[in-house]
Amino acid sequence: MDTDDELTIDAPHRELLDQILDKWSLSILNELCERPCRFNELRRAIPQVTQKSLTATLRRLERNGVIEREVVSTRPVAVRYRITPLGKTLRHPIDVLLTWAAQNMPAIERAREGFDARGEGADL
Repeated sequence: MDTDDELTIDAPHRELLDQILDKWSLSILNELCERPCRFNELRRAIPQVTQKSLTATLRRLERNGVIEREVVSTRPVAVRYRITPLGKTLRHPIDVLLTWAAQNMPAIERAREGFDARGEGADL
């Protein structure tokens, strides 16, 4: 394989994957794949997320072109978030990762238990 064709996990790729695959991004994307949502709808749908974390995650996703923010001219003015066409392309790879995790969770749990039983996980 030509080195120009190799996929490397360098800083820009790693930063993007960190931003898209974190726990709040996945939950937000899951909600927005179903329908556009206002901020408070997302808060209710993901009750564990703080307002600050939700705001920061939405901004990162918007900056990366994965979601878009729309100001709705109602009284009071509201903001609605929706997934972009680029964001929709994430659905398949994320579903593949989630399927892999579900299928392999028993083996992962066994590996964790073995690791912990050997006392190697004391600093984790």
